[in-house]
Amino acid sequence: MIIRDQDFNKIADSIKPDAKNRVVLRHVHIEDGVTYHIYKNALGQIILDPQVTIPASEVWLFNNQDALTSVKKGLADVAKGRVLKINIDSL
Repeated sequence: MIIRDQDFNKIADSIKPDAKNRVVLRHVHIEDGVTYHIYKNALGQIILDPQVTIPASEVWLFNNQDALTSVKKGLADVAKGRVLKINIDSL
């Protein structure tokens, strides 16, 4: 586990687990499709590390650094408005 950001904010006080030992995260927005790895240290502090699953058919992209770099560059170009409209029929 890697702590990628040390800037934690307290989101609730004195929350007690329910009868089934569950803690409800009422004040936390959780994106659809997110699951968590849960880590606990010797002091009892708990970290929830959000995870997403990618389809097996898309794993190749993350294993191909050149292709991943190209996709990231393309997404950055689109975000900055650097796009061209091409008529596919003329290709």
